Amino acid sequence: MNQHKKGLAFRALHRGPLFVMPNPWDAGSARLLAGLGYKALATTSAGFAWTLGRKDGAVTRAEALANAADIAAAVDLPVSGDLENGYRDAPAHAAETIRLAAEAGLVGGSIEDATGRAEAPIYDFEASVARVEAAAQAAHSLPFPFTFVARAENFLHGRRDLADTIRRLQAYEAAGADVLFAPGLPDLEAIRTVVAAVSKPLNVVLWQKQSPYTVAELAAAGVQRISTGGSLARAALGGLRDAASELLGPGTLSYLDHAMTTAEVHQFMAGRPG
Repeated sequence: MNQHKKGLAFRALHRGPLFVMPNPWDAGSARLLAGLGYKALATTSAGFAWTLGRKDGAVTRAEALANAADIAAAVDLPVSGDLENGYRDAPAHAAETIRLAAEAGLVGGSIEDATGRAEAPIYDFEASVARVEAAAQAAHSLPFPFTFVARAENFLHGRRDLADTIRRLQAYEAAGADVLFAPGLPDLEAIRTVVAAVSKPLNVVLWQKQSPYTVAELAAAGVQRISTGGSLARAALGGLRDAASELLGPGTLSYLDHAMTTAEVHQFMAGRPG
């Protein structure tokens, strides 16, 4: 598919039913996920940062977009980008990041309202709306369909204020966002409340242990898109930790029983899963 067709396909997925969009962290993980049958992928800022030996948030825009371009080029699927907060504060910078994401081959992307500063973690309301409006205008001025996602980050930064989160999401919707996202919502009831308060599709990210809901329950609540954020990368790192600890500790080799064979990996990398 060319970029225009990918943009159309991605937009169509948001018209229902609910779809799951996993987040690969490099071209290889993207090919594996595509080979499993997913219809769209998204980058992960956290997962990519960990491949560089860094914490989430310690990646430059150029590095993130290069990673996104690698992923988009590796698969014949729509790919959306985790574009953090646009990497600078001004609305013009958010808009510029959207345009650069499109140049990298993406057909969607999210901008969050988190500042990256511990002393003031969330942009104030007016600044947040201005940033979303600028990014949405940039997205909708592109020569192909680009799905723009606006993120309200309150719950990820200790601000457990559902009313303010909904106020922000409603304002982002009015400012032109195509999809809305409030990561960290605590439970299914909060998710239902948000779904009822907005008319654009809501994305929910799978992120916590002992998750309080299932995919089926999210679908019943009206969620239209699920992403995995850094959780698949964490699962992969957990597998690496456990295998390496087994080898270093008891010296048993049961980890080999769970590993993919080289032939299986090669099939996915070649785009021909068994």
